[in-house]
Amino acid sequence: MPSPVPGGGVPVLGEEPRDVMTARTRRPSAATGAVLGLALAVAGCSGPGVSPSPSAAPTSAAAASSAPASAAPSTAAPAVPSAQASPTVPAAATKVRLALDWTPNTNHLAFYVAQDQGYYRDAGIELDILPYGGTAPESILAAHQAECGISFQDSLTFAVAAGAPIVSVMAILQHTAQEVAVLGSSSITRPRELDGKTYAGFGYPNEVPTLQAVIRNDGGKGQFDTVTLDTAAYEALYAKRADFVISFSAWEGIEAGERNIPLRTFRFTDYGFPDFYQVVLACDRDWVAANPDAARRFVGATVKGLELAAADPDRAAAILVAQNPGAFDSNPGLPKASAEYMASEGLLVDAAGKVGIQTLAEWTGYSSFLFKQGLLTDADGKPLAAAPDYGTLFTNDLLP
Repeated sequence: MPSPVPGGGVPVLGEEPRDVMTARTRRPSAATGAVLGLALAVAGCSGPGVSPSPSAAPTSAAAASSAPASAAPSTAAPAVPSAQASPTVPAAATKVRLALDWTPNTNHLAFYVAQDQGYYRDAGIELDILPYGGTAPESILAAHQAECGISFQDSLTFAVAAGAPIVSVMAILQHTAQEVAVLGSSSITRPRELDGKTYAGFGYPNEVPTLQAVIRNDGGKGQFDTVTLDTAAYEALYAKRADFVISFSAWEGIEAGERNIPLRTFRFTDYGFPDFYQVVLACDRDWVAANPDAARRFVGATVKGLELAAADPDRAAAILVAQNPGAFDSNPGLPKASAEYMASEGLLVDAAGKVGIQTLAEWTGYSSFLFKQGLLTDADGKPLAAAPDYGTLFTNDLLP
C-alpha cells in the first residue's frame, strides 16, 4: 500500500500507473457497473483525442441485492516521492477537458472565475468546459474522454467501487448542503414526525437509507412512503402532493425563498449524520499519473478561483453570469444569493479557512455509511464484501 499523504488520501503521482478496472449538483448521481462497463468499452476503442458526446442519462447505482458479495476492488495508487516538484509552465498550453454535472451553477464558480481571471492561462492550461449532456461525469472520466469533472463524495465512492480509475483531487464544497425540507406551513417540526409521510425523491439508492438514519436518530422509526419524481419532486412539495424532499440549501432552498415559498429544514448533521464533501473535483487517475505537472497546474489555478469565490462571492457570481449569457435570465438574482450563502455558511473553506483540503475522517464517515448499507457494488453489480480503502478515494497531493 502507498504511504498516506498529510491530511489523508494517497499519492497519485510517480510510478507508471497501474491498470485498474474500470452525479450533478443538488442531487447525487451514482455510476453503476453497467454504465462504467460501457465507459470502459468506449475507452478501449477511443484514443485520448476523441471528444466526448454525452447522450445517455445518468443511471442510479443499484441498491443492495441478494447477489453474492464480492471483494472490494483494488484502488491502490502508485507511490510518489514525498518531495513535490514545483509545477513548470510549458511553452504550449495543456488542454484539460472538464465534464460538468449539470447546467452552470454556483458549484462551478471556481472554474469560471479561474478562466475569467486568467489563472488557467497563466498556469499554461487551456480549459475546455464540456456542457452536461446527460452522462454522469464519472462515466466520462472512466472512458478517458475528459481529464477531470464535477463529482460528489457519494457518486465518486460508488464509481470507484465499481472499478472507475478516478480520484478526488480537491473539495469544492467542504460540507454537505443537503437538508430535509418541508413546507413552512406544515405541522412537521422535526425528523421523527416524517414517519408515515410521503417523500418525493429522485431514485438514487442512498436517499432512503440517509433519511431513515436521520429520522431514527431523532427517535422515529424511519417508515415513510416514497414516490420517485426526479426534479419534479420540489414542485410536488410546493403543491402539497408530497410531505418532504431532500433540498440543496444553496440553490433550491434560496430559490424557494425567492418564490415566497417558506420552507422548514432539518440539516442531516444536526441529527447525527456524518458530514461529507457535497461537491468535489474528480480527475482521471491515469491522466494524473501520466501528467503530474499539468495536473498540479490545473488544480492550483482552480484553487485560486475558489479562493476568490470564497473571499468575494458577489464578484464570483457576476463572473458566472457573464460567462454564461442567458443561463440565468429566468432568475438573475439566484447566482449572487447562492454564492453569498455558500461563503457565509463556510461551505467553500475548511475550519482553517483553506479551500480544497480533504481529510480521511470525512471521507470515511459518509463513504463507510454507504458500504455498511450494502450500497457499494462492483462492476458486476455485486455488493462489496470488504470495505474499500477510503484513503484511496482522494488525494491532497495536487494542491498548491
